[in-house]
Amino acid sequence: MINVIAGIEVKEGTRAAFIELFQANVPNVLKEDGCIRYSPTVDVDTGLAPQGGVRENVVTIVEAWESLDHLKAHLQAPHMLAYKEQVKDMVLGVSLIVTEPV
Repeated sequence: MINVIAGIEVKEGTRAAFIELFQANVPNVLKEDGCIRYSPTVDVDTGLAPQGGVRENVVTIVEAWESLDHLKAHLQAPHMLAYKEQVKDMVLGVSLIVTEPV
C-alpha cells in the first residue's frame, strides 16, 4: 500500500468551485481498481506553531492506493484527464508526497 498527500494550490477565490468539481469526480476515483481512500481536505486553524498558519488557497487530497502502479493508472484514467481539463484555469500548482508504511 502507498499513501499520497497531494497539495493543490488554487487561485484566490476559486477554492469552493474547485472543491465542487473535485467532489463530483470522487465517486469515479473510488471505483478505480486499487483505490483505498481518496478525500479532499482543507486546513484547520489549530493555533499550533508547527502548522505555520492556515493555507486558504490549498486543498489537500489524502489518498491510499494498493500500489504505485494503481496510482499511475489513476493519473491517466479518462475521468482524471477530463477533471484536469475542467480545473486547469484554477490550479496554480500541485505537490505530491508519496509514502509507504514501515
